[in-house]
Amino acid sequence: MSLLRRKIDQFLEEWKLKQNHLPLIVKGARQIGKTASILQFAHHHYKYVVNINFVLQSKYREVFADGFEVDSIIKNITIISPTIQVVPGETLIFFDEIQSCPSCATSLKSFAIDGRYDVICSGSLMGINYNEIESNSVGYKEDYSMHSMDFEEFLWAVGYTDSQISDMYAYMSAVKPLPKVLYEVIRAHFFDYMLVGGMPAIVRQFVVNNNFSGVAQMQQQLLYDYEEDITKYAQGLDKGKIKNIYNHIPVFLGRDNKKFQITKVAHGARSRDYVGTVEWLKDAGIVNVCYCLDQVSLPLKGNYNPRLFKLYYHDTGMLVASLDAESQDDLRQNRNYGTYKGGLFENIVSEMLVKQGYQLYFYRNDKSTVEMDFFVRTASSLVPVEVKASDNSTPSLNNLTGKPDKYPDIKFGIKLCDKNIGFNGKFYTFPYFLTFMLRRFLKESDCTRYKFIEDG
Repeated sequence: MSLLRRKIDQFLEEWKLKQNHLPLIVKGARQIGKTASILQFAHHHYKYVVNINFVLQSKYREVFADGFEVDSIIKNITIISPTIQVVPGETLIFFDEIQSCPSCATSLKSFAIDGRYDVICSGSLMGINYNEIESNSVGYKEDYSMHSMDFEEFLWAVGYTDSQISDMYAYMSAVKPLPKVLYEVIRAHFFDYMLVGGMPAIVRQFVVNNNFSGVAQMQQQLLYDYEEDITKYAQGLDKGKIKNIYNHIPVFLGRDNKKFQITKVAHGARSRDYVGTVEWLKDAGIVNVCYCLDQVSLPLKGNYNPRLFKLYYHDTGMLVASLDAESQDDLRQNRNYGTYKGGLFENIVSEMLVKQGYQLYFYRNDKSTVEMDFFVRTASSLVPVEVKASDNSTPSLNNLTGKPDKYPDIKFGIKLCDKNIGFNGKFYTFPYFLTFMLRRFLKESDCTRYKFIEDG
């Protein structure tokens, strides 16, 4: 099986075509496919590729010992490995695992000014700490945040084409129900995706075998790897407390009120003792944080309480792997979501929103009379997004979309559930699996939608 198609592939193509393109840093959680995608691109587009991994090849950390002039760096590289060929205009230099060599990021300014060589760096967010870098070459580099595979990439992996996916979007754009066969088949793929997750190696295992054989073991190993990395990279913080936060995510997602409460993760736990732990997990790229809005209004940034939040795994496959073995088997074999039904669907929606570039916000008033899972925005409108594990009533969504005097920033809402496409005059209903196209839906038809709603 060839390397899985990823969205970074097109980005790298476009980056290379840009005149005077800057050195690139690709950041993301571990094992999401950064290195594989970059190397595939490199060998397809360059005659010469210099591939240096600062973890596996620690000797190369010394190539910056004589300063950051490009000629000096190249000279030291070829001293260490005299067979390496570095030809101006034909060479890509790939610095991998830069979290293990802060000096590398400092050198990017020199490479940008010199311009003779293309440079791509990659590193785990868990290990990149720009505070340790004396100069991170601001203005002389470009950053790209990579995630695990989204649902569209998963569909590519199981054989769907861009044209077939565009056909799905056509129904969404026209607000017309999907044909029954299409709905049921894509729904089944989505449930597979939710249980498998988006880690490329695990997706490949699933696609090749066409079943869940070996998936649980790979997911479990990745959980162990993350815990090891916490121990390795969490500097200046209590590593035990970080692990405690990380391991309690499924506990709170299994409750009706999914708000994360630090005071309940351990006996006598106090929020002030856990300062920085949640932020570290977020910066490491292994959790997504959803903050509670102070008011149901725009703007979103600055309009939230940093002490009230929900935590989600960055990849829902990791949430599945965190459950007990019996629950995992029940999920995979019987699709019995049980206690975690609401948490699983909220987690997958949070993940799909983040992968589209959204930050996460929710709302719950003091009396819990108005609760909303997520909020996104268009150019001029605040959009409440409700996730329903079943097709139950939506009093909060009806409340928010039915009171323009009280909530003037809200023109319509979104309901995500196990139900076909529809619109009731107040909010759109979409099946969970179409969430990956939500940003496109909102962006491409902003003005049209408002007119459609106003006209009824």
